[in-house]
Amino acid sequence: MKNNLDLTGLFNRWEQVWHEGRFDLVPDCVAPTYLRHDEAGDRVVTREAYAAELAALRSARPDIRILVYDHAFQADRAWYRFTMRWTDSATGVVATRAGFQSYRIDGGKLAETWVTLQPIGSAWRDLVAQPDWTTPLRND
Repeated sequence: MKNNLDLTGLFNRWEQVWHEGRFDLVPDCVAPTYLRHDEAGDRVVTREAYAAELAALRSARPDIRILVYDHAFQADRAWYRFTMRWTDSATGVVATRAGFQSYRIDGGKLAETWVTLQPIGSAWRDLVAQPDWTTPLRND
């Protein structure tokens, strides 16, 4: 990556994939193979397979939101501290799950990620989330 502006554009598009279901942007965001270190273990997925995973997740949780509280970009790396929030389709109850995720970017696309999630029902105690995934909160 040339600079943080490149990462800002990448993660603005990635937020559209997650929040708006813009799966047409997945090829612009994800490398042909994506190495994931998550609850399912260490695995390599194609961008098409991962887009299908996201589509299934959005189908089960159509109102899912990723609330970002902190993030940083540096060279070919990014990290996020976030809470997922969605309505459980079976109970109608709002569910949350706090997490931390870091990324390695190669060729302007997500190439590898490490995800740590807290149990369902967890949430960070921050009172306010960032307005979007790439705009930090002002501290003044």
